[in-house]
Amino acid sequence: MPDTGAELPSLRDALRSSGFTLDGVADVLGDRASRALNREQPVPAELVTRGSDDPVAVLVRLFGLGCPVETAQVDRALPGWGADRLAGLGVVERVGDAVRTLFDLRPYGDGEHEWWVLSDLAEGVTRRPLPVDHVLGIGGASMTLASWTARRPVDRALDLGTGCGVQSLHLSAHASSVVATDVSERALATTRFNAALNGVDWDVRAGSMLDPVADDTFDLVVSNPPFVITPRTDAMPTYEYRDGGQVGHAVVEGLVRTVGGHLRPGGVAQLLGNWEVPSGGDWRDVVRSWIGGTGLDAWVVQRDVQDPAEYAELWAGDGGHRSGTEGFERMYAGWLADFDSRGVGEVGFGVITLQRPRDAREPWVDLVDATTGPVASPMGPTVLAGLEARTWLADHGDRGVLGTAWRCAPDVTEERHGRPGADDPSVILVRQGGGLGRSVRADTVLAAYLSVADGSLTAGQALDAIASLVEASPDAVRAQALPQIRELVADGLLVR
Repeated sequence: MPDTGAELPSLRDALRSSGFTLDGVADVLGDRASRALNREQPVPAELVTRGSDDPVAVLVRLFGLGCPVETAQVDRALPGWGADRLAGLGVVERVGDAVRTLFDLRPYGDGEHEWWVLSDLAEGVTRRPLPVDHVLGIGGASMTLASWTARRPVDRALDLGTGCGVQSLHLSAHASSVVATDVSERALATTRFNAALNGVDWDVRAGSMLDPVADDTFDLVVSNPPFVITPRTDAMPTYEYRDGGQVGHAVVEGLVRTVGGHLRPGGVAQLLGNWEVPSGGDWRDVVRSWIGGTGLDAWVVQRDVQDPAEYAELWAGDGGHRSGTEGFERMYAGWLADFDSRGVGEVGFGVITLQRPRDAREPWVDLVDATTGPVASPMGPTVLAGLEARTWLADHGDRGVLGTAWRCAPDVTEERHGRPGADDPSVILVRQGGGLGRSVRADTVLAAYLSVADGSLTAGQALDAIASLVEASPDAVRAQALPQIRELVADGLLVR
Protein backbone atom coordinates (compact mmCIF):
# COMPACT_ATOMS: atom_id res chain seq x y z
CA MET A 1 0.00 0.00 0.00
CA PRO A 2 1.17 3.58 -0.60
CA ASP A 3 2.68 5.68 2.14
CA THR A 4 0.37 7.87 4.27
CA GLY A 5 2.90 10.57 5.04
CA ALA A 6 2.39 14.23 5.73
CA GLU A 7 2.87 15.19 2.07
CA LEU A 8 -0.53 13.86 0.99
CA PRO A 9 -2.38 17.18 1.46
CA SER A 10 -0.02 18.70 -1.09
CA LEU A 11 -0.94 15.93 -3.54
CA ARG A 12 -4.61 16.79 -3.00
CA ASP A 13 -3.82 20.43 -3.72
CA ALA A 14 -1.93 19.46 -6.88
CA LEU A 15 -4.82 17.32 -8.11
CA ARG A 16 -7.22 20.19 -7.53
CA SER A 17 -4.93 22.73 -9.20
CA SER A 18 -4.59 20.50 -12.26
CA GLY A 19 -8.36 20.49 -12.67
CA PHE A 20 -8.68 16.82 -11.75
CA THR A 21 -12.07 17.45 -10.14
CA LEU A 22 -15.57 16.12 -10.76
CA ASP A 23 -16.40 19.05 -13.03
CA GLY A 24 -13.02 18.91 -14.72
CA VAL A 25 -13.30 15.22 -15.55
CA ALA A 26 -16.90 15.63 -16.75
CA ASP A 27 -15.88 18.49 -19.05
CA VAL A 28 -13.05 16.50 -20.62
CA LEU A 29 -14.97 13.24 -21.07
CA GLY A 30 -18.38 14.55 -22.03
CA ASP A 31 -21.69 12.86 -21.21
CA ARG A 32 -21.34 9.73 -23.33
CA ALA A 33 -17.87 8.73 -22.14
CA SER A 34 -18.71 9.66 -18.53
CA ARG A 35 -21.81 7.46 -18.51
CA ALA A 36 -19.91 4.59 -20.12
CA LEU A 37 -17.09 4.85 -17.57
CA ASN A 38 -19.65 4.74 -14.75
CA ARG A 39 -20.77 1.44 -16.27
CA GLU A 40 -17.11 0.30 -16.20
CA GLN A 41 -16.87 0.58 -19.99
CA PRO A 42 -13.58 2.42 -20.64
CA VAL A 43 -13.46 2.49 -24.45
CA PRO A 44 -15.26 5.85 -25.02
CA ALA A 45 -13.11 7.54 -22.36
CA GLU A 46 -9.95 6.04 -23.86
CA LEU A 47 -10.89 7.38 -27.30
CA VAL A 48 -11.70 10.86 -25.95
CA THR A 49 -8.42 11.19 -24.04
CA ARG A 50 -6.08 9.43 -26.47
CA GLY A 51 -3.26 11.70 -27.62
CA SER A 52 -4.35 14.62 -25.45
CA ASP A 53 -1.88 16.65 -23.37
CA ASP A 54 -4.66 18.22 -21.33
CA PRO A 55 -3.70 17.64 -17.65
CA VAL A 56 -7.12 16.22 -16.79
CA ALA A 57 -7.08 13.87 -19.79
CA VAL A 58 -3.60 12.67 -18.80
CA LEU A 59 -4.68 11.99 -15.21
CA VAL A 60 -7.86 10.21 -16.35
CA ARG A 61 -5.75 7.93 -18.55
CA LEU A 62 -3.29 7.31 -15.72
CA PHE A 63 -5.56 6.87 -12.70
CA GLY A 64 -8.95 6.06 -14.22
CA LEU A 65 -8.13 3.92 -17.24
CA GLY A 66 -4.86 2.35 -16.07
CA CYS A 67 -3.01 3.30 -19.27
CA PRO A 68 0.78 3.72 -19.25
CA VAL A 69 1.48 7.46 -19.51
CA GLU A 70 4.76 9.10 -20.49
CA THR A 71 6.73 10.43 -17.55
CA ALA A 72 6.98 13.90 -19.11
CA GLN A 73 3.20 14.10 -19.47
CA VAL A 74 2.67 13.22 -15.82
CA ASP A 75 5.25 15.82 -14.78
CA ARG A 76 3.43 18.50 -16.77
CA ALA A 77 0.01 17.42 -15.48
CA LEU A 78 1.05 17.60 -11.80
CA PRO A 79 3.60 20.43 -11.39
CA GLY A 80 5.53 20.04 -8.14
CA TRP A 81 4.62 16.38 -7.94
CA GLY A 82 5.02 14.42 -11.12
CA ALA A 83 6.16 10.86 -11.74
CA ASP A 84 9.07 10.72 -9.28
CA ARG A 85 7.08 11.71 -6.22
CA LEU A 86 4.13 9.51 -7.20
CA ALA A 87 6.48 6.54 -7.59
CA GLY A 88 8.16 7.33 -4.28
CA LEU A 89 4.74 7.43 -2.64
CA GLY A 90 3.95 3.98 -4.05
CA VAL A 91 1.00 5.08 -6.16
CA VAL A 92 2.58 4.37 -9.57
CA GLU A 93 5.33 2.17 -11.00
CA ARG A 94 7.81 2.90 -13.79
CA VAL A 95 7.48 1.13 -17.14
CA GLY A 96 10.43 2.31 -19.26
CA ASP A 97 9.88 5.99 -20.07
CA ALA A 98 6.32 5.81 -18.76
CA VAL A 99 4.52 5.21 -15.50
CA ARG A 100 1.54 3.02 -14.77
CA THR A 101 -0.78 3.42 -11.79
CA LEU A 102 -1.02 0.77 -9.11
CA PHE A 103 -4.30 2.16 -7.80
CA ASP A 104 -7.51 3.82 -8.89
CA LEU A 105 -7.53 7.48 -7.81
CA ARG A 106 -10.46 9.71 -8.64
CA PRO A 107 -12.40 12.79 -7.52
CA TYR A 108 -15.66 12.14 -5.67
CA GLY A 109 -18.27 14.36 -4.04
CA ASP A 110 -21.81 14.82 -2.79
CA GLY A 111 -22.79 18.19 -4.24
CA GLU A 112 -21.46 20.16 -1.27
CA HIS A 113 -18.08 18.52 -0.73
CA GLU A 114 -15.35 17.21 -3.02
CA TRP A 115 -12.82 14.56 -2.08
CA TRP A 116 -10.28 12.29 -3.78
CA VAL A 117 -10.51 8.54 -3.21
CA LEU A 118 -7.85 5.88 -3.71
CA SER A 119 -8.79 2.19 -4.08
CA ASP A 120 -7.60 -0.92 -5.85
CA LEU A 121 -7.82 -1.18 -9.62
CA ALA A 122 -11.04 -2.68 -10.95
CA GLU A 123 -11.20 -5.91 -12.92
CA GLY A 124 -11.96 -3.91 -16.07
CA VAL A 125 -8.50 -2.31 -15.80
CA THR A 126 -6.45 -5.30 -14.68
CA ARG A 127 -8.25 -7.72 -17.06
CA ARG A 128 -8.12 -10.52 -14.50
CA PRO A 129 -10.25 -11.74 -11.58
CA LEU A 130 -9.94 -9.71 -8.41
CA PRO A 131 -7.61 -10.80 -5.61
CA VAL A 132 -9.39 -11.81 -2.40
CA ASP A 133 -8.00 -8.79 -0.50
CA HIS A 134 -9.25 -6.34 -3.14
CA VAL A 135 -10.26 -2.95 -1.73
CA LEU A 136 -13.37 -1.84 -3.53
CA GLY A 137 -13.71 1.74 -4.70
CA ILE A 138 -16.82 3.81 -5.23
CA GLY A 139 -19.47 1.33 -6.37
CA GLY A 140 -23.22 1.08 -6.60
CA ALA A 141 -23.67 -0.29 -3.08
CA SER A 142 -21.53 2.37 -1.41
CA MET A 143 -23.32 5.13 -3.32
CA THR A 144 -26.70 3.65 -2.32
CA LEU A 145 -25.75 3.69 1.35
CA ALA A 146 -24.37 7.23 1.07
CA SER A 147 -27.60 8.39 -0.58
CA TRP A 148 -29.84 6.79 2.08
CA THR A 149 -27.89 7.91 5.14
CA ALA A 150 -29.74 10.32 7.42
CA ARG A 151 -27.51 13.41 7.45
CA ARG A 152 -27.93 15.38 10.65
CA PRO A 153 -25.25 16.76 12.98
CA VAL A 154 -24.10 14.06 15.42
CA ASP A 155 -21.40 13.70 18.03
CA ARG A 156 -20.07 10.18 17.31
CA ALA A 157 -20.47 8.10 14.16
CA LEU A 158 -19.29 4.62 13.22
CA ASP A 159 -18.42 3.40 9.73
CA LEU A 160 -18.49 -0.39 10.16
CA GLY A 161 -16.68 -2.19 7.33
CA THR A 162 -15.16 1.00 5.99
CA GLY A 163 -13.44 -0.41 2.90
CA CYS A 164 -11.71 2.56 1.27
CA GLY A 165 -13.41 5.03 3.63
CA VAL A 166 -16.11 6.47 1.37
CA GLN A 167 -18.78 6.49 4.10
CA SER A 168 -16.33 8.04 6.57
CA LEU A 169 -15.76 10.93 4.15
CA HIS A 170 -19.49 11.63 4.14
CA LEU A 171 -19.71 11.22 7.92
CA SER A 172 -16.85 13.65 8.50
CA ALA A 173 -19.05 16.41 7.07
CA HIS A 174 -21.65 16.15 9.87
CA ALA A 175 -20.12 14.09 12.73
CA SER A 176 -17.76 15.51 15.35
CA SER A 177 -15.83 12.23 15.47
CA VAL A 178 -15.73 9.17 13.22
CA VAL A 179 -14.63 5.63 14.03
CA ALA A 180 -13.85 3.47 10.97
CA THR A 181 -13.43 -0.30 11.30
CA ASP A 182 -12.61 -3.19 9.00
CA VAL A 183 -11.30 -6.75 9.24
CA SER A 184 -9.04 -6.16 6.20
CA GLU A 185 -5.63 -4.68 6.92
CA ARG A 186 -5.38 -3.59 3.29
CA ALA A 187 -8.69 -1.75 3.57
CA LEU A 188 -7.56 -0.02 6.75
CA ALA A 189 -4.34 1.12 5.08
CA THR A 190 -6.38 2.50 2.19
CA THR A 191 -8.71 4.28 4.60
CA ARG A 192 -5.77 5.89 6.38
CA PHE A 193 -4.38 7.05 3.04
CA ASN A 194 -7.71 8.63 2.05
CA ALA A 195 -8.10 10.30 5.43
CA ALA A 196 -4.64 11.88 5.09
CA LEU A 197 -5.22 12.80 1.44
CA ASN A 198 -8.43 14.65 2.31
CA GLY A 199 -7.16 16.26 5.52
CA VAL A 200 -9.52 14.51 7.94
CA ASP A 201 -8.84 12.58 11.13
CA TRP A 202 -10.58 9.29 11.92
CA ASP A 203 -10.17 6.70 14.62
CA VAL A 204 -9.30 3.68 12.44
CA ARG A 205 -9.59 0.27 14.15
CA ALA A 206 -9.00 -3.32 13.05
CA GLY A 207 -11.42 -6.11 13.82
CA SER A 208 -14.48 -8.06 12.76
CA MET A 209 -17.93 -6.48 12.81
CA LEU A 210 -18.64 -4.85 16.21
CA ASP A 211 -15.63 -6.32 18.04
CA PRO A 212 -13.48 -3.16 17.71
CA VAL A 213 -16.17 -1.02 19.40
CA ALA A 214 -17.23 -3.45 22.12
CA ASP A 215 -17.60 -0.74 24.79
CA ASP A 216 -18.62 2.21 22.59
CA THR A 217 -21.94 3.77 21.69
CA PHE A 218 -22.78 6.06 18.78
CA ASP A 219 -25.37 8.48 17.49
CA LEU A 220 -25.09 7.07 13.97
CA VAL A 221 -23.82 3.75 12.62
CA VAL A 222 -23.54 3.12 8.88
CA SER A 223 -22.43 -0.14 7.34
CA ASN A 224 -22.01 -1.65 3.92
CA PRO A 225 -21.24 -5.02 5.53
CA PRO A 226 -19.95 -8.15 3.76
CA PHE A 227 -23.53 -9.14 3.01
CA VAL A 228 -23.00 -11.29 -0.07
CA ILE A 229 -24.29 -14.83 0.42
CA THR A 230 -21.40 -17.07 -0.70
CA PRO A 231 -21.14 -20.87 -0.45
CA ARG A 232 -18.55 -22.04 2.05
CA THR A 233 -16.58 -24.37 -0.26
CA ASP A 234 -12.94 -24.59 -1.26
CA ALA A 235 -13.86 -23.89 -4.90
CA MET A 236 -15.34 -20.49 -4.01
CA PRO A 237 -13.02 -17.49 -3.50
CA THR A 238 -13.89 -15.45 -0.42
CA TYR A 239 -13.46 -11.72 -0.99
CA GLU A 240 -12.78 -9.68 2.12
CA TYR A 241 -14.84 -6.72 0.93
CA ARG A 242 -18.07 -8.67 0.37
CA ASP A 243 -18.02 -12.12 2.03
CA GLY A 244 -18.49 -12.41 5.78
CA GLY A 245 -17.52 -16.08 6.05
CA GLN A 246 -20.87 -17.20 7.45
CA VAL A 247 -23.73 -19.27 6.07
CA GLY A 248 -26.60 -17.59 4.26
CA HIS A 249 -27.61 -14.15 5.54
CA ALA A 250 -26.14 -14.73 9.01
CA VAL A 251 -23.82 -11.70 8.81
CA VAL A 252 -26.65 -9.22 8.25
CA GLU A 253 -28.98 -10.98 10.68
CA GLY A 254 -26.32 -10.90 13.40
CA LEU A 255 -25.64 -7.20 12.85
CA VAL A 256 -29.35 -6.34 13.06
CA ARG A 257 -29.69 -8.32 16.30
CA THR A 258 -26.64 -6.77 18.01
CA VAL A 259 -26.07 -3.24 16.71
CA GLY A 260 -28.67 -1.82 19.11
CA GLY A 261 -26.23 -2.33 21.99
CA HIS A 262 -24.03 0.34 20.40
CA LEU A 263 -26.72 2.96 19.79
CA ARG A 264 -27.34 5.86 22.13
CA PRO A 265 -30.98 6.84 22.84
CA GLY A 266 -32.27 8.27 19.57
CA GLY A 267 -29.31 6.77 17.74
CA VAL A 268 -29.73 5.38 14.23
CA ALA A 269 -28.06 2.50 12.39
CA GLN A 270 -28.30 2.12 8.62
CA LEU A 271 -27.00 -0.82 6.66
CA LEU A 272 -27.37 -2.62 3.37
CA GLY A 273 -28.26 -6.28 3.33
CA ASN A 274 -29.36 -9.41 1.54
CA TRP A 275 -31.94 -11.83 2.93
CA GLU A 276 -32.81 -15.33 1.86
CA VAL A 277 -36.52 -15.96 1.35
CA PRO A 278 -37.70 -19.59 1.45
CA SER A 279 -39.69 -20.87 -1.51
CA GLY A 280 -43.29 -19.73 -1.05
CA GLY A 281 -42.28 -17.44 1.86
CA ASP A 282 -42.49 -13.70 2.50
CA TRP A 283 -39.37 -11.57 2.97
CA ARG A 284 -41.14 -9.58 5.68
CA ASP A 285 -41.41 -12.67 7.88
CA VAL A 286 -37.67 -13.25 7.52
CA VAL A 287 -36.60 -9.72 8.40
CA ARG A 288 -39.23 -9.30 11.13
CA SER A 289 -37.77 -12.33 12.92
CA TRP A 290 -34.40 -10.55 13.10
CA ILE A 291 -35.89 -7.39 14.59
CA GLY A 292 -38.03 -9.01 17.27
CA GLY A 293 -36.57 -8.58 20.74
CA THR A 294 -34.07 -5.88 19.76
CA GLY A 295 -36.16 -3.06 21.22
CA LEU A 296 -35.40 -0.99 18.09
CA ASP A 297 -37.62 0.85 15.69
CA ALA A 298 -37.12 -0.63 12.22
CA TRP A 299 -37.80 0.72 8.73
CA VAL A 300 -36.69 -1.77 6.09
CA VAL A 301 -37.09 -1.03 2.38
CA GLN A 302 -36.64 -3.88 -0.07
CA ARG A 303 -35.23 -2.51 -3.35
CA ASP A 304 -34.46 -5.61 -5.40
CA VAL A 305 -35.27 -9.31 -5.65
CA GLN A 306 -33.32 -11.98 -7.55
CA ASP A 307 -33.74 -15.69 -8.03
CA PRO A 308 -30.74 -17.86 -7.06
CA ALA A 309 -29.46 -18.12 -10.64
CA GLU A 310 -29.50 -14.34 -11.14
CA TYR A 311 -27.74 -13.91 -7.81
CA ALA A 312 -24.98 -16.35 -8.75
CA GLU A 313 -24.41 -14.61 -12.09
CA LEU A 314 -24.23 -11.18 -10.47
CA TRP A 315 -21.68 -12.02 -7.80
CA ALA A 316 -19.56 -14.33 -9.91
CA GLY A 317 -19.27 -11.48 -12.41
CA ASP A 318 -18.52 -9.01 -9.63
CA GLY A 319 -15.32 -10.92 -8.94
CA GLY A 320 -14.39 -11.04 -12.62
CA HIS A 321 -15.65 -14.58 -13.29
CA ARG A 322 -17.93 -14.91 -16.31
CA SER A 323 -19.25 -17.62 -18.55
CA GLY A 324 -16.33 -19.19 -20.37
CA THR A 325 -13.72 -18.29 -17.76
CA GLU A 326 -11.95 -20.94 -15.72
CA GLY A 327 -13.98 -22.21 -12.78
CA PHE A 328 -17.14 -20.25 -13.62
CA GLU A 329 -19.43 -23.25 -14.10
CA ARG A 330 -18.24 -24.86 -10.87
CA MET A 331 -18.85 -21.62 -8.95
CA TYR A 332 -22.29 -21.19 -10.53
CA ALA A 333 -23.29 -24.74 -9.63
CA GLY A 334 -21.92 -24.25 -6.12
CA TRP A 335 -24.16 -21.24 -5.55
CA LEU A 336 -27.27 -23.05 -6.78
CA ALA A 337 -26.53 -26.11 -4.64
CA ASP A 338 -25.98 -23.91 -1.59
CA PHE A 339 -29.31 -22.12 -2.02
CA ASP A 340 -31.12 -25.41 -2.73
CA SER A 341 -29.74 -26.91 0.49
CA ARG A 342 -31.68 -24.28 2.46
CA GLY A 343 -34.78 -24.18 0.24
CA VAL A 344 -34.14 -20.60 -0.89
CA GLY A 345 -36.60 -19.34 -3.50
CA GLU A 346 -35.31 -15.79 -3.89
CA VAL A 347 -32.88 -13.30 -2.42
CA GLY A 348 -33.91 -9.79 -1.43
CA PHE A 349 -31.74 -6.68 -1.19
CA GLY A 350 -32.53 -3.49 0.63
CA VAL A 351 -31.75 -0.78 3.13
CA ILE A 352 -32.25 -1.41 6.84
CA THR A 353 -32.75 1.61 9.14
CA LEU A 354 -32.87 0.98 12.88
CA GLN A 355 -33.46 3.48 15.69
CA ARG A 356 -33.17 3.20 19.46
CA PRO A 357 -36.21 4.92 21.01
CA ARG A 358 -35.42 7.82 23.31
CA ASP A 359 -38.15 6.81 25.76
CA ALA A 360 -39.68 3.57 27.02
CA ARG A 361 -42.31 2.78 24.41
CA GLU A 362 -43.24 -0.06 22.09
CA PRO A 363 -40.96 0.10 19.03
CA TRP A 364 -42.51 0.51 15.59
CA VAL A 365 -41.70 -1.69 12.59
CA ASP A 366 -42.37 -0.79 8.95
CA LEU A 367 -41.34 -3.24 6.19
CA VAL A 368 -41.81 -1.72 2.74
CA ASP A 369 -41.48 -3.26 -0.72
CA ALA A 370 -40.16 -0.66 -3.17
CA THR A 371 -38.76 -2.86 -5.92
CA THR A 372 -40.38 -0.96 -8.77
CA GLY A 373 -39.56 2.54 -9.89
CA PRO A 374 -36.90 5.07 -8.91
CA VAL A 375 -36.65 6.82 -5.56
CA ALA A 376 -35.44 10.30 -4.67
CA SER A 377 -31.72 11.01 -4.70
CA PRO A 378 -30.39 11.61 -2.17
CA MET A 379 -32.80 9.64 0.01
CA GLY A 380 -31.28 10.87 3.28
CA PRO A 381 -33.76 13.75 3.76
CA THR A 382 -36.64 11.34 3.13
CA VAL A 383 -35.22 8.91 5.69
CA LEU A 384 -34.91 11.66 8.29
CA ALA A 385 -38.46 12.85 7.68
CA GLY A 386 -39.72 9.25 7.70
CA LEU A 387 -38.05 8.47 11.02
CA GLU A 388 -39.53 11.59 12.56
CA ALA A 389 -43.01 10.90 11.16
CA ARG A 390 -43.09 7.26 12.26
CA THR A 391 -41.79 8.17 15.71
CA TRP A 392 -44.44 10.91 16.01
CA LEU A 393 -47.13 8.37 15.08
CA ALA A 394 -45.84 5.93 17.71
CA ASP A 395 -45.82 8.66 20.36
CA HIS A 396 -49.21 10.25 19.58
CA GLY A 397 -51.37 7.39 18.32
CA ASP A 398 -54.72 7.71 16.58
CA ARG A 399 -55.84 10.50 18.91
CA GLY A 400 -52.93 12.62 17.75
CA VAL A 401 -53.60 11.85 14.08
CA LEU A 402 -57.26 12.86 14.38
CA GLY A 403 -56.38 16.01 16.29
CA THR A 404 -53.86 17.30 13.76
CA ALA A 405 -54.58 19.56 10.78
CA TRP A 406 -52.66 17.77 8.01
CA ARG A 407 -51.95 19.09 4.56
CA CYS A 408 -50.82 17.39 1.37
CA ALA A 409 -47.10 17.72 0.70
CA PRO A 410 -46.16 19.93 -2.27
CA ASP A 411 -45.06 16.95 -4.39
CA VAL A 412 -48.40 15.11 -4.12
CA THR A 413 -50.58 14.91 -7.23
CA GLU A 414 -53.83 13.16 -8.07
CA GLU A 415 -54.83 11.17 -11.16
CA ARG A 416 -58.41 10.26 -12.02
CA HIS A 417 -59.24 7.51 -14.48
CA GLY A 418 -62.65 6.67 -15.84
CA ARG A 419 -64.52 5.29 -18.80
CA PRO A 420 -65.19 7.81 -21.60
CA GLY A 421 -68.40 9.67 -20.85
CA ALA A 422 -68.61 8.48 -17.23
CA ASP A 423 -69.62 11.07 -14.64
CA ASP A 424 -67.35 9.71 -11.91
CA PRO A 425 -63.84 8.26 -12.03
CA SER A 426 -63.44 4.53 -11.51
CA VAL A 427 -59.87 4.87 -10.19
CA ILE A 428 -58.24 7.68 -8.21
CA LEU A 429 -54.48 7.50 -7.74
CA VAL A 430 -52.53 9.72 -5.37
CA ARG A 431 -48.86 10.00 -6.34
CA GLN A 432 -45.77 11.20 -4.50
CA GLY A 433 -43.24 13.03 -6.67
CA GLY A 434 -40.23 12.51 -4.37
CA GLY A 435 -39.30 10.17 -1.53
CA LEU A 436 -40.21 6.55 -2.24
CA GLY A 437 -42.41 7.63 -5.14
CA ARG A 438 -45.49 6.13 -3.49
CA SER A 439 -48.66 5.58 -5.52
CA VAL A 440 -51.83 5.00 -3.49
CA ARG A 441 -55.26 4.06 -4.80
CA ALA A 442 -57.73 6.24 -2.95
CA ASP A 443 -61.29 5.23 -2.15
CA THR A 444 -64.08 7.79 -1.99
CA VAL A 445 -63.50 8.75 1.63
CA LEU A 446 -59.72 9.13 1.32
CA ALA A 447 -60.04 11.12 -1.91
CA ALA A 448 -62.55 13.43 -0.25
CA TYR A 449 -60.27 13.89 2.75
CA LEU A 450 -57.21 14.69 0.63
CA SER A 451 -59.20 17.27 -1.32
CA VAL A 452 -59.64 19.31 1.87
CA ALA A 453 -56.30 18.48 3.57
CA ASP A 454 -54.89 22.01 3.44
CA GLY A 455 -54.03 22.50 7.12
CA SER A 456 -57.27 24.28 8.05
CA LEU A 457 -59.23 21.37 9.55
CA THR A 458 -58.07 18.59 11.83
CA ALA A 459 -58.36 15.11 10.39
CA GLY A 460 -61.16 14.35 12.87
CA GLN A 461 -63.16 17.42 11.82
CA ALA A 462 -62.73 16.69 8.12
CA LEU A 463 -63.70 13.01 8.47
CA ASP A 464 -66.79 13.85 10.49
CA ALA A 465 -67.89 16.30 7.79
CA ILE A 466 -67.28 13.65 5.10
CA ALA A 467 -69.30 11.12 7.11
CA SER A 468 -72.24 13.52 7.07
CA LEU A 469 -71.94 14.01 3.30
CA VAL A 470 -71.82 10.27 2.51
CA GLU A 471 -74.45 9.52 5.16
CA ALA A 472 -72.25 7.11 7.08
CA SER A 473 -71.36 6.65 10.73
CA PRO A 474 -68.51 8.97 11.84
CA ASP A 475 -66.94 6.07 13.72
CA ALA A 476 -67.05 3.88 10.60
CA VAL A 477 -65.53 6.61 8.42
CA ARG A 478 -62.75 7.21 10.94
CA ALA A 479 -62.01 3.48 11.23
CA GLN A 480 -61.85 3.22 7.43
CA ALA A 481 -59.64 6.26 6.83
CA LEU A 482 -57.28 6.24 9.82
CA PRO A 483 -54.95 3.42 8.65
CA GLN A 484 -54.66 5.08 5.24
CA ILE A 485 -53.94 8.49 6.73
CA ARG A 486 -51.30 7.03 9.05
CA GLU A 487 -49.60 5.42 6.05
CA LEU A 488 -49.59 8.70 4.12
CA VAL A 489 -48.18 10.55 7.14
CA ALA A 490 -45.43 7.96 7.58
CA ASP A 491 -44.32 8.27 3.95
CA GLY A 492 -44.54 12.05 3.79
CA LEU A 493 -47.58 12.51 1.57
CA LEU A 494 -49.31 14.26 4.48
CA VAL A 495 -47.36 16.71 6.62
CA ARG A 496 -48.05 18.96 9.55
